[in-house]
Amino acid sequence: MSGGGGGLLEGKVVLITGASSGIGAGAARVFAEQGAVVVLAARRGERLRELAGELEGVGARVGWRVVDVRCGDEVRALVEFVVERYGRLDAAFNNAGVGLERSPLHLLGDDAYDTVMDTNVRGVWNCMRHEIAAMLEGGGGAIVNTSSVGGLVASSTGAPYIASKHAVIGLTKAAAVEYAQAGIRVNAVAPGLTRSEMVDQWLQVPEASRRALRSAPAQRAAEPEEVARAAAWLCSEQASFVTGATLAVDGGRTAW
Repeated sequence: MSGGGGGLLEGKVVLITGASSGIGAGAARVFAEQGAVVVLAARRGERLRELAGELEGVGARVGWRVVDVRCGDEVRALVEFVVERYGRLDAAFNNAGVGLERSPLHLLGDDAYDTVMDTNVRGVWNCMRHEIAAMLEGGGGAIVNTSSVGGLVASSTGAPYIASKHAVIGLTKAAAVEYAQAGIRVNAVAPGLTRSEMVDQWLQVPEASRRALRSAPAQRAAEPEEVARAAAWLCSEQASFVTGATLAVDGGRTAW
């Protein structure tokens, strides 16, 4: 997979969080196909082990660790593991995140807000501060954070999630401005409806499926790899003058 040369990420060491399923697992495959050494992180160790085995079976260089991005010490140890094993950290795709059962704002408790914000915002915060420290030592790098169309536009009955994904874009812009002269680029992807375990279950409900598929001109859900390819480009030297940007990968959803 990685031996042909000429990939967008050839020889780069890339960390991917939320790598056990969905967009993260798709990114593991796409980044490896593009020549990267991939380090996979998530909370589900068995899934990571299976995915690492799959990628190693086709010639990729892969490492993995079980990590909860809500815990700063675990993230610090993860980044240290990457640098100690591979010598540097060239790029990171901070993709770990959680959704929320849709409910009117006034019916949601503190636990719903805390759960979403802890993973989606604190998780990205924890990752960026340790990744940036490593990249400063290494002379630069690229970071891509996963936001959502919910970070660009609002919808009803999802306030904490929407707030969290807007916050990811704010963190992305702030870090991009702060570290641009240090050679660190920071961007975000904003996926629309994308196939995953959660989304596939949701789409089995006929009315939910019709409503979701009507929400974008493309009239379909994205495959995880379609989002991952956008992230791979942002991590690559082909995007060398792109920083502070949020790339919508949404089938035209935010164009309406």
